[in-house]
Amino acid sequence: MEVLSVASEAYPLVKTGGLADVVGALPAALRAEGVTTRTLLPGYPAVTEALVAGEVVLRWDALFGGHAHLLAGTARGLDVFVLDAPHLFARAGNPYVASDGHDWPDNAFRFAALARVGAWVARGLLPSWRPACVHAHDWQAALLPAYLHYDGPPHVGTVLTVHNLAFQGVFAGDLLGPLGLPPAAFSINGVEYYGGIGFLKAGLLFADRITTVSPTYAMEIRTPADGMGLDGLLRARGRAVSGILNGIDTETWDPAEDPLLPARYDAERLGERAHNRKELQFRFSLAEDAGAPLFGVVSRLTGQKGMDLLLAALPALLEEHGQLAVLGAGDAGMQQAFLAAAAAHPGRVGCFIGYDEALAHLIQAGADALLVPSRFEPCGLTQLCALRYGAVPVVARVGGLADTVIDASPMALAAGVATGVQFAPPTVEMLEAAIRRTTALRRTPQVWQRVQRNGMLTDVSWRDPARRYAALYRDIGG
Repeated sequence: MEVLSVASEAYPLVKTGGLADVVGALPAALRAEGVTTRTLLPGYPAVTEALVAGEVVLRWDALFGGHAHLLAGTARGLDVFVLDAPHLFARAGNPYVASDGHDWPDNAFRFAALARVGAWVARGLLPSWRPACVHAHDWQAALLPAYLHYDGPPHVGTVLTVHNLAFQGVFAGDLLGPLGLPPAAFSINGVEYYGGIGFLKAGLLFADRITTVSPTYAMEIRTPADGMGLDGLLRARGRAVSGILNGIDTETWDPAEDPLLPARYDAERLGERAHNRKELQFRFSLAEDAGAPLFGVVSRLTGQKGMDLLLAALPALLEEHGQLAVLGAGDAGMQQAFLAAAAAHPGRVGCFIGYDEALAHLIQAGADALLVPSRFEPCGLTQLCALRYGAVPVVARVGGLADTVIDASPMALAAGVATGVQFAPPTVEMLEAAIRRTTALRRTPQVWQRVQRNGMLTDVSWRDPARRYAALYRDIGG
């Protein structure tokens, strides 16, 4: 079965978040299910530079303001189509945001072009290749089902995956014509959204199936509290909406083979983690204190991720004689607050602003526990990596965090199934309580190691999610 995946990023070519990890890893897992995927990506410099044996398969003299080519080839292990449109994508830096911190002013056209070309390919514009169905990801590709709808027959089955409902892609209503949409599309039963054009809204309306990246998040977004203004539409779609948990690449994330670690280990050699812990303390200028509960963070530093809650709970963590290693970037004020905390508590708090893949692996391999206090979390990948690496995840009971971590309640501990610590609601007080519960667990090494091993033996691969996606594709694509 041939499937076209359409997305704005894919690891290891370009990545700003978990979307890229999913788009990059899912094709390999789908091969075991008899599904062959071609991924359509924007022609950012990093993508075009990585393209091997790129062949021009389509040309346009005027695609939203400039000439463009569709290239077919491979890039870093992915079979790809690349939309080579220099006027839209040949820019350095972040795919969505200019150097001044504001969105690129032509983002509507940039990602409409991606969706428009995806729809043409889906309809058979390439005589040598036509997919059975299309998998669009997030708002950047969500206009694709709308283009297919207004193009008319033949119908092509579509799946839209929502990785984060908070990002919706809303643009001015007067762009309707320039985006190539008919006047009839500007209605509540079309792409119109509060007087503008809603890319994500359009996809939610016209896609045959809607998935989110966890079952709990699929339920949460159908409520007014978490639906971001789209809960009514999502409720109306009924059984078309479902949740499929993300996985992680268990070859890249394998503590027994990880080349980025000072010491490799598995569930039966947990003692080797001590070497990684020492290196982690050194890299983050933390005191080499074997008795200190060492908490790690690998996260965007934003309110959604609950990083303000962690700052407020920091005194409680320090009262427990804990240490904190933070890796991430985000809101400027929050970045400064974590740097200030590190300066105020030398040897106890360390902070690295930015992202470093090797440091991310080291935190998972050396920290006792990983903090994920998100206010909402569609799935989360960092807690899956933590499970794999024996860093006990301490998570808010929301979205995919609720679905992937088994709380160390008395009953779960007695049954021997606990894999982490959950808390709810996501408040400072409950996070403080979770930190204290975690340090108390750690004081009983036999219990603590059982929780670690349970996590490390959890299947966090793409195996089961790939089966579910393959079944979905066959349901809509025949």
